[in-house]
Amino acid sequence: MLTLTPEHQMFRQTIRRFVEREIDPHVEEWEASKCYPGRTLFPKLAELGALGVSYPEEYGGGGGDYWCNYLMSEELGGAAAAGVSMGIMVHTDMATPALAQFGSEDLKQRFLVPAIEGKLISAIAVSEPDAGSDVAGLTTRADSDGDHYVINGSKMWITNGTQADFIVVLARTTPGQGSKGMSLIVVPTDTPGFKVSRTIDKLGNHCSDTAALSFEDVRVSKANCIGEEGRGFVLQMKQFQKERLVGVGLCLGGMDRAMRMTVEFCKERKTFGKPIIANQYVHFRLAELRTEIEMLRQMAHYCTAQMVAGQDCTREVSMAKLKAGRLCREVADTCMQFHGGMGYAEEYPIARYYRDARLMSIGGGADEIMLGVLAKMEGYV
Repeated sequence: MLTLTPEHQMFRQTIRRFVEREIDPHVEEWEASKCYPGRTLFPKLAELGALGVSYPEEYGGGGGDYWCNYLMSEELGGAAAAGVSMGIMVHTDMATPALAQFGSEDLKQRFLVPAIEGKLISAIAVSEPDAGSDVAGLTTRADSDGDHYVINGSKMWITNGTQADFIVVLARTTPGQGSKGMSLIVVPTDTPGFKVSRTIDKLGNHCSDTAALSFEDVRVSKANCIGEEGRGFVLQMKQFQKERLVGVGLCLGGMDRAMRMTVEFCKERKTFGKPIIANQYVHFRLAELRTEIEMLRQMAHYCTAQMVAGQDCTREVSMAKLKAGRLCREVADTCMQFHGGMGYAEEYPIARYYRDARLMSIGGGADEIMLGVLAKMEGYV
């Protein structure tokens, strides 16, 4: 059982108020424009210390523990649209962790500090048109040319791709070495040869800008490599655990919101002379789903505690990610069903949740990848 400190409680409430004040009133506009305004939103988050809450104070961070990041993910996950929350968490927990932990002092000053200040927006570029969950199969190259890399290739499904000021790119620096020949490289988006090829129109998460990127003879200094050259795959695998854990938090926040909406609807809407929730199947099913949600929350809290303690929780995070993706689909389907025709109407928010929730079983490592990880760790294959 999680026992929050007063500081944790205060931070959670701060993020909850931010969602209510700065996100929820604007989601219809942002969904329609297919992009959230990061330039406006990030400085406001920076004022709250939310963009670097667990990063060292010497770089403008809050010096907190990873509980703060996780709690932020649950609160942001409860926003009226999942896209903006995902964009924020990509910046805080997917694009910058390796930079903060393994980047040089120069890289931290040039990119991490302004990212924490909300002055720069970041993105992480791993997936490619022919290499999504199969990270070891990526083909984007960063060829050596003196003190520089020359990057050629393409990336796809990049959250914040149209807004980012810098992209942390996983590229192959040593051909023929498999996963050992990759490096994480910081690429400013104003570098000649970098281009947003197109934006991707998605089923859900509409207010999250998602892009395909191209790199054509993009020259960046080798000083922009995070950590040792050739260690990028290992660093990215470590970073994936944080990405997947906060993904679970976002998922839990979304399920909480969907369940609240559904309970309220089922109490107010009457059929055959009584509220929908009075039907035994309805309130039993809602109770069953709430039980599953709380069990997943305890697993996520356990993973967070392990991460704070410096323990390897790849196995448990993979389990939580797998369960979260499947459970939120179940919750979305049941909640829409209990809303009846109103649930199928775009004018009612449960339809958006239904669309947004589907991503969890695909993004950040598909269900099948999680099953593969678990099967190997359990010794089944």
